[in-house]
Amino acid sequence: MRGNLSNGIVSIKIEEGSKRPIALHEKSKFGKIEADFLHLSLIEACYLSEKGRLNIYEDDVECSVGYLIDLLKEQDVYGKYVVYRDLKDRGYVIKTGFKYGTHFRVYEGSPDDCHARYLVHAVSDEGLKMWPEISRTVRVS
Repeated sequence: MRGNLSNGIVSIKIEEGSKRPIALHEKSKFGKIEADFLHLSLIEACYLSEKGRLNIYEDDVECSVGYLIDLLKEQDVYGKYVVYRDLKDRGYVIKTGFKYGTHFRVYEGSPDDCHARYLVHAVSDEGLKMWPEISRTVRVS
């Protein structure tokens, strides 16, 4: 399956008779569907590319997983990606936690059928020293 990278978003065209992008969204809960496209975050797209489920192109040039990881590092979100990958590999459904003041909402099943079991905030070793901020985040959630 082909996705096109532009402005940090990977878009997959949903063509007539194409079930794979729809299944990625409906069964595996990746991305958002808008019009005839499934839009994935760079983190989601990198995960799918690393698993061999998505080929990503930028300006008609195929992107390697290494290139995508370099982009994540440039955007200072590689740590979030490592956490995301670990949770996905454990079978969780992951959605953004932005409006809850955290990085991810983590579900044990479909977000349509249950509430998020966990709110996950990825922090580096240096970030563990920010106890007032962690306390604030817990109170918000």
